[in-house]
Amino acid sequence: MSFQLPRTILGFVPANRGFFSAELAAKMRQQAIEAMSRLGVEVVVPSPEQTKVGCVENRQEAELCAELFRRAGVQGIVIGAVNFGDEQAAAWTVRQARLDVPVLIFACQEEETLRMSTPRRDAFCGLLSIGEALRQIGAAYTVARRPVCFPADESFAADLDWFVRICRVVNGIRNARYGQVGARPEAFWTCRFDEKRLQRLGPTVVVMDLSEAIAGAKAIADDDPQVLQLVDGIGQYADVSAVKPETVLRSAKLELFLRRWREANALDGLAIQCWTSIQANYGVCSCLTMSRLGEEGCPCACEADILGTLSMHACQLASGTPAALADWNNLHNEDDELVNIWHCGVFPRSFAGTPPKLKVQEIIASSGAASYEDSQGTVEFVAKPSPLTLCRVTQDADGRLKAAIAQGQVEDNPAVTFGAYGWCRIPQLQRLYRNVLLRHFPHHVAITQGHVGNVLWEALGNYLGLELFHATQEVPGLYTPQLPF
Repeated sequence: MSFQLPRTILGFVPANRGFFSAELAAKMRQQAIEAMSRLGVEVVVPSPEQTKVGCVENRQEAELCAELFRRAGVQGIVIGAVNFGDEQAAAWTVRQARLDVPVLIFACQEEETLRMSTPRRDAFCGLLSIGEALRQIGAAYTVARRPVCFPADESFAADLDWFVRICRVVNGIRNARYGQVGARPEAFWTCRFDEKRLQRLGPTVVVMDLSEAIAGAKAIADDDPQVLQLVDGIGQYADVSAVKPETVLRSAKLELFLRRWREANALDGLAIQCWTSIQANYGVCSCLTMSRLGEEGCPCACEADILGTLSMHACQLASGTPAALADWNNLHNEDDELVNIWHCGVFPRSFAGTPPKLKVQEIIASSGAASYEDSQGTVEFVAKPSPLTLCRVTQDADGRLKAAIAQGQVEDNPAVTFGAYGWCRIPQLQRLYRNVLLRHFPHHVAITQGHVGNVLWEALGNYLGLELFHATQEVPGLYTPQLPF
């Protein structure tokens, strides 16, 4: 079970100015196209037959380029000052494309040490004009972390990878559709959200009552071939020896029903009322189903936490790997920078460092909310050591969206608990924790493997307009792209 993100389509504007060398411009245009293609990007750019050496230097060429971008539905635009570049043509392309997608700008380095006879680009200067023109038309843009380079440089490949991930997050969130299955548990005010305000950002919420999901799962025949196939898959996904066969069968039927509902509604993620009604009324935890769907790239948030789903979706789009929703559960008693990142048993299997095993949700069962037999279906393991990015999107009292971002490292530790969990080291954790409290973030946080905080910072702050918070932030609440990660 795995997922693959779709190929990214980028529009490329090789910004040219006629006073400078067309030959040098064409050389850098080709280098940039090759760099994007090596990354697996589909590049949309004028051909040499359509514009002068395939670059863009006037209004007519800009409008032709914009039309190419619109027709291809590009998900981001790269503007390269292949020589000084024409700032009006570059900005006009973005304006006429009317796509509202991320924009990356960079400039090309000189070929050699300047002499009186050296053909020159002066792109260092030209990029400043391109940036100013973009500001004047109100277009947000990203600056390459090494703004002046050769497109064949490793730094440019790294910046392109960063930008592709930014484009995935921005476009993915703006066009997202999330399924909410059931209401939040009554005690969880932390899972409240303003659906109308969220719609302004982009995501649409599709709602289904939990009773419909339970009835739909029950209505599926036990011997349905798709159910039996899922039962076999569950046996390969985790050790099922500690739970009764009915648990596996009920989980398979719930999974099949939710798969069909997700497909029918083109959903990018789910938020499920995972306790305690489903245990009492259907006889199984939804954790296994949520874990398996998450492993396939459909993030599933606990406790009907839609903003948790959004946070997971953003993490997944940034990293290209599955995301999970965790509790900031427990501070290590001997280490102020070590936190237990935990949940009942819903993490995707790719996080596992120990063999996944199906067990019982002890909190629900021991409380009497449901019987032990009906509280089975958690996927328990200890997370493997790995870099980790943590992100939480939430709303303040006025409905405005904001995000907290952190990066850490899951490490081995002898401390033991139940469920799925890992001990994560986060530098300046105490400062981050105070910000989480003072800036009103809830107890749920999305996690993904890898360090992609710089992607989320740029995508959520620069393009989606969220206030951002981080443990090392110098100006809390202010978007500051120069912050290092």
